[in-house]
Amino acid sequence: MISENHIFLNQSYDNKTDVFHFLAEKAVALGIAGTSQAVFDALELRESEGTTGMMDGFAIPHAKSAAITQPSVIIVSFTEGVEWDSLDGQPIRYAITLFIPDGEAGTTHLRLLSKIARMLMKQEFKEQFAAAQTPKALNDRLTKYLGGD
Repeated sequence: MISENHIFLNQSYDNKTDVFHFLAEKAVALGIAGTSQAVFDALELRESEGTTGMMDGFAIPHAKSAAITQPSVIIVSFTEGVEWDSLDGQPIRYAITLFIPDGEAGTTHLRLLSKIARMLMKQEFKEQFAAAQTPKALNDRLTKYLGGD
């Protein structure tokens, strides 16, 4: 679900709506989804139910939609923090975004979301994530932690 070509470092966006447009367009370009508008709408719908901005600069936006054809993760780091209404009130520096087909919403989605949330409780993981300077380094870090749970 995670690969190096799904990792976009040092992006610059003014707000989470712009980030959602970027993510939706990338999902289509990467073959994860059929239409960007449906993915954007799913990201916005989930965010309207409660913030996906966690603590310490991390957000876990997620979209469930029939337009999504394969479960995937896209990672984005930002050069400047993005206002996100996060739980600690701080701007977001990293978005770990889950894309889940409707048919897998209760299984893949919850299992992956739970693993990522547990990773974000580990200070060591957050420090290593922030220190990763290339998509390969970040992919290796995520693979290690996701595989270790």
